[in-house]
Amino acid sequence: MDDPASAPRPTLAAVAARASVSVSTASLVFSGRGPVADATRERVLAAASDLGYAGPDPTARSLRRGRTGVIGVVTEDTLADTFRDPMNLALLDGIAEGLGDERLGVLVIPRVSEPGIDLAASPVDAAILLGCSTDVAPSVAALRQRRVPVVAIEAVPMEGVVAIDLDNRDASRRGAEHLRELGHRDVAVVTLPLDSARTRGPVTPDRLARSAAHTTLERLAGVRAVFPDAVAYSATGSTVDEGARVAGEILDGGARPTAIVAQSDLLAVGVIRAAEQRGLTVPGDLSVLGFDGVRLEGALEQVLTTLVQPAGQKGRAAAAAVLAELAGQPGSPVLLRSELRVGTTTAAPAA
Repeated sequence: MDDPASAPRPTLAAVAARASVSVSTASLVFSGRGPVADATRERVLAAASDLGYAGPDPTARSLRRGRTGVIGVVTEDTLADTFRDPMNLALLDGIAEGLGDERLGVLVIPRVSEPGIDLAASPVDAAILLGCSTDVAPSVAALRQRRVPVVAIEAVPMEGVVAIDLDNRDASRRGAEHLRELGHRDVAVVTLPLDSARTRGPVTPDRLARSAAHTTLERLAGVRAVFPDAVAYSATGSTVDEGARVAGEILDGGARPTAIVAQSDLLAVGVIRAAEQRGLTVPGDLSVLGFDGVRLEGALEQVLTTLVQPAGQKGRAAAAAVLAELAGQPGSPVLLRSELRVGTTTAAPAA
């Protein structure tokens, strides 16, 4: 018996011949982009069913158009963490909203620094980088050689790349100033990942000098503009458990700070849990400042003091830049501002 899988794939031309119509008419039936009489459409679909024809080869169609219809969204996180982090979800939602009904799909490409993931070879029409480090620069250069538009959200400036930026340094400075105005002098920082290996531990001058993590460095620089001697520990990711683990190392490590700045709200929730596990009250014994402004219903009894960033707006701005670039127009760089929201997790330090 012949193997159906080894049989030649039926063609659109064969369908057209069986239905006694032109190839262009058969193509209109499958694309849905032109007027075709109902009787003709039914005849073409019946012929396709008889021949086992499922429709035009999308790969061939993409080659003819020179487009894949796919926008690559590149994240520094693993795929699982990408969809656990509410900030990433808000960004992706903004991107999807900004792309609208342009018949474009989104491909999430995680951790381009890992072996086996080649951003430069990805079949995308454009790429949006979410907080990626400078490690992606060679891949970005290769994409630009292919004339693939690249938009970067919170990244170092790169030639030919549209920048959608956030005032990370200035916002963190304003948050630190809030703590200083309350009377804090001994402040520690729980940072986002500092390197591609996602090492947990003290942020030493050597580690700082070798880091390419743009957002982490900007937010830390903002805090240290106010508290130059602020001790910093890096986390392996933006999760509650990681925030609790790193904060535990800080709180158990000797002289306890009166305030901890966490570089994400999820890390901040972990810091608060670590404090409570040690019998400390927030903000009585320890003030905690976050960054992001995510919804934390059920995760926290207090109202977190944090820097609220416009995540959805970032995604929409990135999508608008992509659509402009694909249309042959220059995408517009954007600088967005975060707002300090004073909640109930910060107060004057205990006497």
